[in-house]
Formats: sequence, structure tokens, C-alpha cells
Amino acid sequence: MYAATVSRQDHVFDAAANEQMERIVSDLGRMYQERNEALREVACAHHEALLRLSLAAELRDDDTGVHIMRIGYLSEALALMLGEPAAFAKMLCRAAPMHDIGKIGIPDHVLKKPGSFTAEERRVMNTHPTLGAEILGRSRIPLFQLAAEVALTHHERWDGCGYPHGVSGEAIPLAGRIVAVVDFFDALTMDRCYRDAFGDEVALRMLGEQRGLAFDPRIVDCFIANAPALIELREQINQHPPSFETMSLPA
Repeated sequence: MYAATVSRQDHVFDAAANEQMERIVSDLGRMYQERNEALREVACAHHEALLRLSLAAELRDDDTGVHIMRIGYLSEALALMLGEPAAFAKMLCRAAPMHDIGKIGIPDHVLKKPGSFTAEERRVMNTHPTLGAEILGRSRIPLFQLAAEVALTHHERWDGCGYPHGVSGEAIPLAGRIVAVVDFFDALTMDRCYRDAFGDEVALRMLGEQRGLAFDPRIVDCFIANAPALIELREQINQHPPSFETMSLPA
């Protein structure tokens, strides 16, 4: 009789312990989900704030601000054409619009100067990649890590004569090499405060002339080979610019 009573008590205890453990696991799962949702919301808000700061920088040199959106979507398309994974291409789409965020710290008399720079003006202008990387910071979120990498390296050159660090060849991160080509072509084919836009054919010829000098030859070849599709995408973006809500989602 005593043994039976003890057995029943043990059974009840085990059942209660299991029930309590299940509640703890359930609570931990809910807390983990709520934590992830909170982090996602913070990352989204952070991204939108940085996109708007990038737009503020861009509007000082471009009346529409659509340039930064084109850079994002064209970089994504070019990455896919190069055979890069879709996840990398999508993250690049969201990171690339922040490439020139450092221009927010460049004085107008330098940024908008129509002629060539003096040595001091060039030194000031060449600080914008480093400024951009500092603004984007040392985040543990992959999207912002990629954005900082792009900001820092998209003015490096394949031949090592770029800035800010004179990195060359494949030592330049792929994201920076892709954005450099897209930015060059898109900047040439848009009106600036100091010059009119070049035609697409002229810009493609100028891009080809920099193959193996400023830019990765493989990326230039891919861009030129796919120019009709990339130009069509550019026109679609011009006609229907994407919203910040579309762009400001963590990858």
C-alpha cells in the first residue's frame, strides 16, 4: 500500500515537472520570437534612417534622388548576371544605396564644383568613403557591414590608383567592385549640377575604356554584354521609383 502511494506521488510529481518544463520551453520560445521581432524592427528603422541620410546627401548633387535607388537595383541585377547567389544580390540591393552617404560631410563648394579640384579640394572629396564607413559604423548586422564595405571601397581602382587606401584587383571586395561599375555608368548618364548627361552609348564606351584600369574586367564585360537589360531596368526605376518601405527591410 505504501509503495503504491509513493508510486502515485512520483507519477504526479513527474507530470507536474514535465508540465512546468513545457511551460518554460514555451515561454522561452515566445521570448526568443519577440526578441527577434524587436531586433528586426530596430534594424528596419536603422536602415530607413540611413537611407534617408543617404538621400539627403544625394539631393545635394541630384535633384531627384533616384540615383541611389537605381544603384541598388542595378547592382542587384548585375550581381545576379555575374552568377552571384540571390541572397548576396538582394543584400547588395539594400546596401548599395548608402554608398555615398559620406558626401553629407563634404562642403558644397567642393561637392558641387564644376571644374577640376585643387589638391586640397581633392583631398577633402576623397574623404567621403571613409566618412561613409564611419557613419555606417561597426554593426554586427550583415546588411550594415556590407553597406560600410561598399561605402569604403567603391572608389578603389582595379589598378590600385584609387582611394582611400589604394587597394587593387581582387583585394577590393566584390560588392565594392560591382557598385563602382554601376555608379560610374549611372552617374555618367544623369544630369549633374555641373554638366549634362552623356548618352548611353558614350557612357558604355567610356566604361569599356576603363576595363582593367579602374574596373574589374569581368564585371565590365558582364555589364556591357547585358547593357540593354540594365538600361531597361534603369528606365523602369525612373518611371516608377521604389519607396523607402520597399528598400528598408533587413536582408
